[in-house]
Formats: sequence, C-alpha cells, structure tokens
Amino acid sequence: MSDNAFGAWRDRLRPISEADLARVLEWRNSPEVRVVMYTSREISMTEHKAWFERMAHDNSRRTWIFEADGEPMGVVNLTHIDMTTGEAHWGFYVRPGAPKGSGFRLGRLALAEVFGQLALNRLSGEVLASNEASLRFHRKLGFEHVRVLKEHHRDESGAHDVHVFGLTRAAWERSRAADLAQDAVLAHAKQLYGAGRLREAADALREVVATRPNDAEAHKLLGNGLMQLKRYDDAEQAYKQALTLTPQDADVLANLGRVLYAQQRLPEAALASHLAVTVRPDFVEAQIDVACVLRDLGRLPESEATLRTAIEKRPDYADAHFNLGIVLEKTARFAEAEAAYREALRLRPDAAAGYNNLGNVLHQTGRPQEAADVYRQALALNPNGAPSHYNLATALRALELPDEAEPHYRRALELKPDYFDAQFGLGTLLLSLGRFEEGWRLFESRYALPRFLHYKTKATLPLPQWQGESLEGRSLLVWQEDGLGDVIQFGRYLPLLKAAGAARIDMVCAPSLHRLFADIEGVDGLLTHDAAAGTYGDYDCWTSLLSVPMHLRTTLETIPPAHYLQVDQSRAAHWHDRLKAALPRGPRIGLVWKGNPHHHNDAHRSLNSVAQLLPLWSIPGVSFVSLQKGRDEDEAQTPQPFQPMLALGHELTDFADTAALIAQLDLVVCVDTSTAHLAASLGKPCFVLLPYHDPDWRWLYGRTDSPWYPGTMRVFRQPRAGNWSAPVEAALQACLARFQGESTTGV
Repeated sequence: MSDNAFGAWRDRLRPISEADLARVLEWRNSPEVRVVMYTSREISMTEHKAWFERMAHDNSRRTWIFEADGEPMGVVNLTHIDMTTGEAHWGFYVRPGAPKGSGFRLGRLALAEVFGQLALNRLSGEVLASNEASLRFHRKLGFEHVRVLKEHHRDESGAHDVHVFGLTRAAWERSRAADLAQDAVLAHAKQLYGAGRLREAADALREVVATRPNDAEAHKLLGNGLMQLKRYDDAEQAYKQALTLTPQDADVLANLGRVLYAQQRLPEAALASHLAVTVRPDFVEAQIDVACVLRDLGRLPESEATLRTAIEKRPDYADAHFNLGIVLEKTARFAEAEAAYREALRLRPDAAAGYNNLGNVLHQTGRPQEAADVYRQALALNPNGAPSHYNLATALRALELPDEAEPHYRRALELKPDYFDAQFGLGTLLLSLGRFEEGWRLFESRYALPRFLHYKTKATLPLPQWQGESLEGRSLLVWQEDGLGDVIQFGRYLPLLKAAGAARIDMVCAPSLHRLFADIEGVDGLLTHDAAAGTYGDYDCWTSLLSVPMHLRTTLETIPPAHYLQVDQSRAAHWHDRLKAALPRGPRIGLVWKGNPHHHNDAHRSLNSVAQLLPLWSIPGVSFVSLQKGRDEDEAQTPQPFQPMLALGHELTDFADTAALIAQLDLVVCVDTSTAHLAASLGKPCFVLLPYHDPDWRWLYGRTDSPWYPGTMRVFRQPRAGNWSAPVEAALQACLARFQGESTTGV
C-alpha cells in the first residue's frame, strides 16, 4: 500500500472517546469479534491477557476507532511503544459483522504505524491452532510461521496449541513494495478509465484483483469498465465479487441491477435495484432503475407510483420526469406524457432523447409538423442519433415529403446498419415510390422485428425459408402471416410459383379464404394454421406470398395480372336472384365503410359511420348494397329513411360467397380493406377511400389509380387528416360520370 494510501486510511482513524468505550467492550465480549495482538518479543499468555485488558480500556491517544462510510469498523491500539528499547505491544480488533477485508486493511494500517515509528527488525504474533481464518490472515499479511507451542493456552475447554508467527522488517518492506506497485497499477487504471480507454483500464484492474482479491474498490471499478464495454457477464461477476467484500455498497448494487437489466434478467435486476434503495433510501437513481424494470415487466401502475415518489424526493431530476413520460406514453395518456417530457427538457434542455420522445408523442397525436420540428432539435444536439433520423423520416413521410424522408432513413442505417425499423421504413417508402427492387429487399426486414407476426413465424416454422432458389421438384408451403387483403392481392403469384417448377404447393390460410382459393391454378392443398402444424415434414421450404415479388424480381412494369380468381357459379346464381327480388333495376353499388378494428391504422382508415357516405345517395337510379360484416353492420340493417340500403353482410359466409355477390354489382366503394382487393381481383370496378395519415405503401404516393389493378381501381385520398368529405365528394362525381344514362344496367 502506498504512503498516500496509508495516509488515506490513517485519515479514517479518530481517537477513541468515552462514548466509544461501551461499544468497544460490547465488541470485545462478542464471540464474533476478531482480535489480533502482536509484540516485539514473545510473551506469555498471561502477559497477553493483561495487555488485552489494557487495550480494551485504554482511552489514550494511542487507541483509535477506524471508520468507513461513517460506520466504525474496529480499533487500532498501540498500547506500549518504547522508542528507547524498541519494545512494542500493539494490536487491533474488528467489530462483529464488519465487511470482509476490514481486518486486512486494519492490519496493514497497524503494521505501517508500528514499523514507521519504531526501529523494529521483527514482530511476533500468536494464533490458536484451531483458528484457520487467523492463520490464513497472517500469511496474507506477510507473516512467516515460526513454530507451534504445545498446549500453550488453556481455557475452560482445555489446552490448545498456539502457532507463533513472525514478520521481519525486510519481509514487510517487500510486501509494502508489492502493495506500492499494485497501487500504482490501480492509479494508472483509474487514469485510463477517466480517459475512456476502457479496455486498457479493465486489463490493469484485472491485474490488481488477481493479486488483491479483497480489494472491493478494484472489483467495483472493473465492473464499471466492463459494463461500459457491454461485457455484461464479466461485469456481473466483478460486481458480485465486490459485494462479497462490501455487501451493502448501494452503488455496486445499483450497477449490478443495471447489468442484469441490460441482459433482460428483469426479476433479478428488480431485486438488485430494490436492495440499493433499501440500503440508501434517498438513492433516487436506483429508484428510477426499479421503475424501469417494473415498466418492462408490464407493471405500469407500480412503475408510475415509483417514479412519482422519486419526483417528490427530487423534483428537479430530469431523468425521473423523462421516465414518467415513457410510462404515461405506454398507457396512452399522451397529454400527461407530453407534459412530463417538456418538464424533463426544461430541467435538462440538452437531452436529445427527451426531444426524441416528445416528438413521438406529438406524432402519435396527429401533429407530424410539430414532431418533425422537435426531431430536428434532437438532431441539432446529437447529429449522429440514429433514432432521431428514423423518427424524423417517419414524420416527413406523414407530411407527404418522401424525398426529404429518404435521406434520414439512409443516415439512420449508416449510423446503425442493423436498425431493422429503419430498414423496414425505408423499404416501404421505396415500395410506395415504385422503386421495387431495393424496396422488396428491405421489406424482408419485417422478419427481424419482434413487434411483427413475421418474426414469430420465422422462429416457429421448422423449415428453411425459401430464398429464391430453384423450386424444381420441391414441395412448398405457402404461409399466410399477413392480412386477408394481402393474401388476396398477392395470391396472383401462386400460379407463377407452380410454373417455376414446384412439385407441390400447399397454402396455409384462414378458413374464410379456403373456398375462394380452392380452384386457383397451382394450389394443390389448403390447410388451416392449426392443421399445418403436424405436416411440416412434408415440405422442403416455406414462403410468404409477400416475399415472392422480391424473388421473382417484380417491378412496376412486371406486376402479374390481377384477375386470377374464379366465382362460384351456384352462389352467383343465388345472389343474382336475391338482388333481383330485393332491388329495382339499375346500377348497384356495394359499400364497406369500416375495416378490421385491430389494424394498426384503423382509427384513421375507417369511417366513423355510413352517414359519411350520404352524398352518394344523390346518384339517380342507383341501389346500395351493404357488404359490411360484423362491426357496425347494424347501421345497414336499420338505415335512415333517406339512406336506404340492402344489408347482406350478415348473409355472407366467406370470401367465396362475397366474391359471388360482388360479381352481381356494378361498383364497390370502400375503405382500405380486404373487400377492395377482392373486388379488383375479380375485375370489378372499385373506388377506394384512403386516409391522409399513414396510407399503406401499396397505394403508392400521389397516384389516383393502382398499378396492381390497372383499369379497375381508383383511389380517392383525404387532403388532410380527418377530412372524408373531400374524397367522398370526388367519388360521387366519378360515380355520376360513370353511371350517367345507365339507369337500367342492373337485372
């Protein structure tokens, strides 16, 4: 130990006071107390006992209390030092329950005091042979074993052998020199750590803990460096070793919790962080760690309560407000989340993450321009923040500025090549711009995103995923993992897969599609998802229909024809007769005004009510047929007198039945839902009403038609969020032009 280090320990000593004596005597009488006594010559046990009594009661300046973190750890006593003769009787003892390593520290300190004050050449110590811990302790301090004194000590349990240990000045100086060297290494490691040279610091600290395994500070620093290097397993071990030495070190407990959190070992992380708060109740940083773990465990009310308690303790702590914002955002309390983020930014205006999260809330509440401005503030603070580039790209896309969005997607990927959200965002942007070659490739990143079903599909299916290699003579399982409309739109690729040489193609899809797909060229069998589970061994590989365009290199110019579906003629005859009996002659328009309520954008793509389509009822001679199923079908069954319609949704059994009914209509007007793809794939004219907010990539930017359904489909877009009157009015004018003079086209 260096002179400076000894000085630091020496500074932790204070003279014993009268108030300390009772505590010292209580320690002495405890069976757990560790007592170490030394002399400059061998003395009898009687002299030892007498000396011990003097040591326990001495209140002179030669007895000190040793403190660490404000807690007394033990006593150092230099009861008898004769500077003339060089004779010394001295010792120390460690309080019961003191942290591991306290005795060694006191021993090294006491040795430095004695050898520093006296011209001694040797010290002696005696230890009961049965005390293995003390034997190891003396060897560690550098003492050499001299001899065994047979039955040297007697007490009520009988006679005991005593080991005599000796320490020469030369041996002590060698040991001290080794400590000096290790202290130099430790000091150098701290310098490296402060300079950010973490790998070099970790190597130096490993050298220290190898020779000083009871140095809690070295283990702690090593853990800190390894945590920053993201070597979480090694950091965990370093922190746990530090805790065996100082089990109530709140900082180490908190860092252990963070390491466990980084490994997503959430229950263990919660325990470590909670212990840190228990040891130090005002440890707000650790309290926030607890809240973050609770949040990720889905225990949001507890997380919120913990964060609010932290804010009560430290109202000016920005991180507490920031994390509260995250919890409030997760509970869809967006106004409160916005307020929390703004308070965090008021307290810490240089926090790029705060602007990033505030932008997310603004975007989610339909304020993309404000969100874009906030994301730019985040990038001004941190130009290399990949999430901020990604989020700004998303906001610019919502503002219909795809050319401005693209560079930010690409910059996010330059900064973080495995940023799968950015890959997916760029992929769908390019697809919406008609740049299919790169778009299809990036679109495959959906399989790397846990928030998508595709991720689970790839992990679950025990088959190779088809990567575009030859299908000649192979069995292919086509797996539905997307929406019903997706399957209908991309079902046109099934005959092409058969033409590519596949010996067998079986399709796994929802039962409602089975009859519709039963007669498609190239489909050998249809299975439900449950039924397919026992048949995996029958196939060579699997694919999703939405991956096929990439493998077949589909471009805007080579999109396969859409008209691949057949109508069940018996059901067509049924619906022909049903409409003939219920409606007058003239054009018939089918309507769908709501989509799947579980769709991520349904709040924007579905109409609030069929009443928003009321302008269409001004078309002369037209009858309306509701194809709406389930959700809000009651509106069609009990229509207003001024908005009559024939409600047939509840009579439709599956998509084959719906196709047969659509075949009897003249036009379908609907929102973005599976019915649009079904109608257009049958060659039936279809008008699609699209939302301003996040229209799907397949409709392409700025187009009023669809290259997927040329000559069949027209697209009518909201000019701004929430405005359905404009696209409905445009659809009305298109209907008037279409049906002018066609009052008798119906049967």
